[in-house]
Amino acid sequence: MKVQGLLDLDLDGAPSSKPASQVATFAEGLGRDSRSNGSSTGRTSTSRPARRPRSCDEGSSRTDTLWDVPLSGLTPSRPSAPPVTVAGRRLQPTPVFDTYWRFAAKRQAVYEARVAGLDGPWTDDPILSAHRFTNCYRAADRVSQFLISDVLYHGDQSPREVVFRALLFKLFNKIGTWNRLKSAVGMPSWRAFDFDAYDRVLSSALDQRQTLYSAAYVMPPPHLGEHRKHQNHLRLLELMLHDDAAEKAHAAGSLRSVYELLRSYPALGPFLAFQLTIDLNYSSVVNFPESDFVVAGPGARDGIRKCFGEAPRGAEEELIHYMVETQDEHFERLGLEFNGLAGQRPLQPIDCQNLFCEVDKYARVAHPEISGVSGRTRIKQRYRRDLASVTAWFPPKWGINQLLPSGA
Repeated sequence: MKVQGLLDLDLDGAPSSKPASQVATFAEGLGRDSRSNGSSTGRTSTSRPARRPRSCDEGSSRTDTLWDVPLSGLTPSRPSAPPVTVAGRRLQPTPVFDTYWRFAAKRQAVYEARVAGLDGPWTDDPILSAHRFTNCYRAADRVSQFLISDVLYHGDQSPREVVFRALLFKLFNKIGTWNRLKSAVGMPSWRAFDFDAYDRVLSSALDQRQTLYSAAYVMPPPHLGEHRKHQNHLRLLELMLHDDAAEKAHAAGSLRSVYELLRSYPALGPFLAFQLTIDLNYSSVVNFPESDFVVAGPGARDGIRKCFGEAPRGAEEELIHYMVETQDEHFERLGLEFNGLAGQRPLQPIDCQNLFCEVDKYARVAHPEISGVSGRTRIKQRYRRDLASVTAWFPPKWGINQLLPSGA
């Protein structure tokens, strides 16, 4: 079934109960041949023409499956994809490589159905139904959506204030912590920042056994003379703002330069510095193509190992760029419909990096015989259905918000 078919039917095949006009609005946005007004790049365009709709059996002899995967949800044994050449290396993909593209198509289809307001179930894939996976597009995830709409573009747009809010939010990466601070001190502002006031709010929450940090990834504390982790992070925030980090980021000449700036501060290792770089690049302060630069995190390296074995070691970033540049080719090869974000924005390096993390998890169940770096064999997070509406609002400079459903 092609993705656009989701806009007419619920995933169990029953007609959608949503008004046809609402569904059609999203379908029109997906199929529109539009162009982003963001920066261009020599590697790959950040916009794409709409792909011609394809029936599920076009280019494939398999018509008895949904999302081009068997109804059991597991990828069957089949010949691996042909070899690819990256950074001068000839790489032989494993079956997980094709699962990468199938997973991306399935996961994006679920996202599109939810944004369109369709009633579930949104997939019959038992792995996707049972476990929690992030969206294909990092900016579409719940925390990123909150960062973009409630933190970056809400309030003073001067570089210092935007960067202060972004770092304050992302050092904890937890919506509840931001809301707790906002309720106590008002809209967080560098101009009115008071270490003691912020510390009292956060220490009180800790004393009440509240969690301050997201479990999404490890946030190591800097050693800046305080006793508690959050206190040292507040000191780090002070250090960065006093060092004119906001102005330096705003004046940077490339995404890599922003990353190197952030790497120069205590406790910001490669993975965390890259994540913060992408977060700042959502804002009005930093504006570079996401296709310019990528850093492969530990989870992505695990996924790359499962897709290609040991051969890409040391060339992970080049391989991620390969995935970006050839995505249309592989979706076409496998007969998959993938319209991108709002019908025009293809996967960027940060998204392909994240997808390697997610396919690493998915493959623990779908391909248990193929191991990665970590050796993990199960997916920890179970999926719990959230009936809340899915927000879809992206950095205005991307030029895609007008293509999304008006209610999104």
